[in-house]
Amino acid sequence: MLVLAIDSATPTVVAGVVDSATNEVLGQTILKNCRDHNEQLVPATQAALKEAGKTFADLGAIVVGTGPGPFTGLRVGMATAAAFGDALGIPVHGVCSLDAIAVQIPAEEKVVAIDARRREAYWARYAGARVGDPQVTPYADVPVGAVVNAPANLAEHFPQATHDLYPTPKALVQVADLMHEPAPLQPLYLRRPDAKEPKPKPKSPAIPDVQL
Repeated sequence: MLVLAIDSATPTVVAGVVDSATNEVLGQTILKNCRDHNEQLVPATQAALKEAGKTFADLGAIVVGTGPGPFTGLRVGMATAAAFGDALGIPVHGVCSLDAIAVQIPAEEKVVAIDARRREAYWARYAGARVGDPQVTPYADVPVGAVVNAPANLAEHFPQATHDLYPTPKALVQVADLMHEPAPLQPLYLRRPDAKEPKPKPKSPAIPDVQL
């Protein structure tokens, strides 16, 4: 089955087409340090499909990172995935974005952290599988000694981190349970948004008219 995998929970926007039977990535777009998730995600998805030589009609499922992450960026990815799934009539599976980072790191015992701004980090502990729910806390409250992943801008706070990874399409599909019906999408905001919601607009630029 061909799966579209997308994530906008971190500064790196990813979109890719993955064959779930072989876990082969057929096409992907990776946009690091992206500041305009709302404008970039759909074109990134279209570019990944083009690289794969596939169309939306070839897809059997969608996997999307549900965070934790900033309110605006996270909402873009989840709204886009939900809209595509509804238009195509295919299931949309939400996965924790931290899980899609952790699966790339061989160590069993680990803490994966990403920047939450406000001098805080989103993080989760793993002992093979994730232990408990993701957290958002000040840097000082993260179990520093176990941190194996942290972005470069947090290196002074987590100097022992050996990885600076982001969710990849392959990893997102790896941690998704594609064999069962997906649960309703639930974003992991973990805290209130930094800014108030803008007033609704007639049409969201995140979901332009695309040929499905």
